[in-house]
Amino acid sequence: MTKKTLNQNGKYVHKFKDFIEPDYIFSNKPINRFKIFDDKNYKAKLNKSDQLSDLKDKINTIENCNLRINSNKLVMGEGKINSPLMLIGETPGKIEDNTGKAFQGEIGSLLKKMLLAINISIDEVYLTYSINFRTPDDRKPTAQEIRRYSIFLKQHISIINPQIIILMGSTAMEAVTGSNEKISNERGKWKEIILENKTIPIIITYSPSFLIKFPEYKKYSWEDLKKIKRKIQDLKINIK
Repeated sequence: MTKKTLNQNGKYVHKFKDFIEPDYIFSNKPINRFKIFDDKNYKAKLNKSDQLSDLKDKINTIENCNLRINSNKLVMGEGKINSPLMLIGETPGKIEDNTGKAFQGEIGSLLKKMLLAINISIDEVYLTYSINFRTPDDRKPTAQEIRRYSIFLKQHISIINPQIIILMGSTAMEAVTGSNEKISNERGKWKEIILENKTIPIIITYSPSFLIKFPEYKKYSWEDLKKIKRKIQDLKINIK
């Protein structure tokens, strides 16, 4: 297994593992990890709700997956499907696994407060996870699990077609950027991905579950939230 060094616009250098499926494309430009959908007319045939329903069926019928077999419910996503802001967490927890809804309980309450701090209602954001099933004992997903579900995640992103993506937690970071660096080194930096010839800014920050366990890191998340607010203003994005 080899590693490649990738320079993103001369700003960001990361090491990416080259065993990710061949749809991922690496270059010296913003990461084009999301070249998908052989059928170019797919989006024209179905609306977003239908596309999400089809994707959910695909995930729910994945074979030989212990995560699916040992979970109660698939957690697809919550919120406004036409939102310009997409937030991707790590994996569902116990409450989410029982309800089938994303970001519930104490984690959901904290996320709601975080977004309200920059004048964004959680109802105006689209929320999902890197992996749609709970992991046993809420352990960190393996690299293989992250790679397997990244295929579905990139389709998910394509359907929602956001203007900004927030990656919460190291699993989300690895699923979208391919980086397995320490999140403390990567958070708060604006990066880009290319999806179907569209460049989307992304930012990495700590997950609400991590902040509940380690509240001393909330000050760093606040710095990240302020950067998100500025980016929304700079791009003149209306989240309503």
